[in-house]
Amino acid sequence: MSTNKILLYSINYAPELTGIGKYNAEMVAWLVQNGYEVRVVTAPPYYPEWKIKQGYSGKTYTNERMHGAEVWRCPLWVPKKLSGAKRLMHLASFAVTSIPVIIRQMAWKPNLIIVVEPPLAISPVAILLSKMFKVKSWLHVQDLEVDAAFDLGILPQNKGIKSIVMGVERWMMKKFTIVSSISSSMNDRLLKKGVAQDQIRFFPNWVVVSDIFPQRQPVLTYREQLGIQGDDVVVLYSGNMGAKQGLEILLEAAEKLVTNPRIRFILCGDGAAKEKLMEIAVQKKLRNVDFIPLQPKEALNDLLNTADIHALIQKKNASDLVMPSKLTGMLASGRSIIATSGENTALYDVMKKAAAGIVVPPEDLEQLTKAIQQLAQNESGRTVYGRNAREYALNCLSIDSIMANFEKDYTDLVSPRSVTKSRANMHTH
Repeated sequence: MSTNKILLYSINYAPELTGIGKYNAEMVAWLVQNGYEVRVVTAPPYYPEWKIKQGYSGKTYTNERMHGAEVWRCPLWVPKKLSGAKRLMHLASFAVTSIPVIIRQMAWKPNLIIVVEPPLAISPVAILLSKMFKVKSWLHVQDLEVDAAFDLGILPQNKGIKSIVMGVERWMMKKFTIVSSISSSMNDRLLKKGVAQDQIRFFPNWVVVSDIFPQRQPVLTYREQLGIQGDDVVVLYSGNMGAKQGLEILLEAAEKLVTNPRIRFILCGDGAAKEKLMEIAVQKKLRNVDFIPLQPKEALNDLLNTADIHALIQKKNASDLVMPSKLTGMLASGRSIIATSGENTALYDVMKKAAAGIVVPPEDLEQLTKAIQQLAQNESGRTVYGRNAREYALNCLSIDSIMANFEKDYTDLVSPRSVTKSRANMHTH
């Protein structure tokens, strides 16, 4: 009988090309290749377009095999227009429809159930079943969604509501065997929420460095399609276009630089704010800005190599709640980066350690515009930053080194000797 059975419980999974779904799928593929049996309980793909992908249904239960794992998909309600209340109903719909499926998986006797947040709404069932069936439980926090919901105004700033919601979140987190997050500053937040130090693990996002790498020859595909000259400087934003990014500031910078024909902006992706951003670009007559849809996985390396400067934009109040998953690909592509981030945040720390570019304060238009101008004029500086970025990706972000740490923790957890074992393998910071 296999001793390495892992059940993944998460709303996002492949074929989603970006965010949590991408990391879940890469983790599952790695585990299967390394001899684990894996099952996945998830929803139909919908992110970042907020629309159920063609070929999938939000109304039925389906089952398929992907990356060598059994994948069960549960019905999901996806709102046409996003609001705080609708977002909560969307998450709740998956929490409810997935209950019978997750119960059924317990007969398979997994050694470990991994729950990925968001959404935290699936935690109560996971906690209950893991206790009933004596299964170890691991909560992996990709996004501190409760903090973000209050800070970004998705949930009302009402003291009573806040203390109740935060209290429930704290209670749930403490019930998991292990709680991990993707940055050390997020782990500090977990500690403040009352999660015990020996429960906390550092489990960062990775990049598959053989898929994303610097190309020697300049990639002309995208430049040719968009009529961008070979020696023009491309500032690329690629990823979700939502509320927490605050991409309006990038358009304002483009407006300030519209008289410099050598600087071109590409915004690639989908999300709740995309329509509004495109309207702004039309109103401002930004002829230096192009929008393109989310690109297929096989085109991602070409896309990232089109950039001379990657723009990693986020709002002030989101900067320490999320560690942008897009950063790993930017670093691996070996291009310079401009990131908007406050000091003492996870993103700031990584950018400084990697020496991969310039960090400017969030929502500071003047500094952002200045940084873009500065890098656009300094080709040798961009080259040095790009080399440093690639070096950091190879040394610190490869999937093999990160999953090797996960394996040590997994072995400690499911081995009968795990209680008395030395804590030397615990990766808290």
